[in-house]
Amino acid sequence: MAAEQKYNQYVSYPIFKGLQKPLEFMGVQGRYITWAACAIGGAILGFIIVYCIVGFLAGLIVLAVSLSTGAALIFFKQKKGLHTKKSDHGVFVYSCSRRI
Repeated sequence: MAAEQKYNQYVSYPIFKGLQKPLEFMGVQGRYITWAACAIGGAILGFIIVYCIVGFLAGLIVLAVSLSTGAALIFFKQKKGLHTKKSDHGVFVYSCSRRI
């Protein structure tokens, strides 16, 4: 009987299932890391273009405004959640509820 139980037991291996938490970098989570990288890249590109055309001070202003707008947008959207949620407001009237 002991020999049968020995053969019927399965060998268990530890399985790594991840941390089950969203990726986070400096307070920015998940998909908003890509948004932050795009905002930083766009701000730097805007600075370079405005610096070449107008001057250093105007480029610096564009850089500051772009970075602050991007950061505010990211943190505002991140506070709502990582996944886009549609919130429909209003009254909906369904005239027919059966399939034809």
